[in-house]
Amino acid sequence: MSNPVIITAIVEGLTEQIFIRDILASYLWQKEIFIKPIIVTKPGQKGGDVKFSRVKNDIEKHLKQRQDTYLTLFVDYYGIKQDWPGVSDAKNMNNPKEKAARINQATAQKVEDLWPRYNPSRRFIPYIAMHEFEALLFSNSTILAQKLKVRKSNVDLILDECGEPENIDDSPQTAPSKRLESLSPQFKKTTTGIAIAKEIGLPTIREKCPIFNEWLTKIEQLVCTRGIIQ
Repeated sequence: MSNPVIITAIVEGLTEQIFIRDILASYLWQKEIFIKPIIVTKPGQKGGDVKFSRVKNDIEKHLKQRQDTYLTLFVDYYGIKQDWPGVSDAKNMNNPKEKAARINQATAQKVEDLWPRYNPSRRFIPYIAMHEFEALLFSNSTILAQKLKVRKSNVDLILDECGEPENIDDSPQTAPSKRLESLSPQFKKTTTGIAIAKEIGLPTIREKCPIFNEWLTKIEQLVCTRGIIQ
C-alpha cells in the first residue's frame, strides 16, 4: 500500500478506542485507509467530560500537525455538554437522524469557523453517536442475548419499544448503557461490549445503524479524494 489515507480519530474513551483499533482499523486497512484512535486529552485526565471547550484543543492540534491527513471525531451524544455546537437545537428534536445531522453539521461549521486555514471542510468528519456507542450492540438481539446470558425476548422488548438501536434514547435511566446494565449487571463495555461488537460484525451493525453507517461511508469515500485535500 503506497499511498494510504491517514486518519486520526479523536474518541471519547477507552471503549471507542478499542472498537476502532480492534474492529474498524483492520476493515479500513483493506480499503487503503489507516485510522489511529486517540482518546481526547486533558491534563491529568482521559475520557469522559465531553465538553467542546476540551475537545477543540485536540481538534486544533491534529488539524495542524499534518495537513495531508484527515481527522474524525467519535463521541457519544449521551452526556455531551451544553457548550457543544448545535446541542441546544438537537435536544429539541425527537428524530435521532435529525439530531445527528444538526449536531454534526454545527460541529463541522464551528471547526471551519475556528480554523479555516487548515481546510477542515475537506479534512474533518465529526461523528456524534446516537445516543451511545452501546446502541450498536443492539444490532443483533440473538448475539446480544447469548453474550449477556439473558433471554432474547428481554432484548427484543427494548427494540420493540424503540424501533432500532440508534433510537434508544439518552435518558439517564434508559440510555443504551443503562439498559445493558439492567439486562446484565456484569456487563463491561470495554470487554463484554467489544466482544459483542466483534461477534455481530460490521455489516450487521451498518445495516441496523444508519447514522453509524453514514459516518463510515464518508470515511470510506476519502480514498476517492486523497491527494487533493489541501
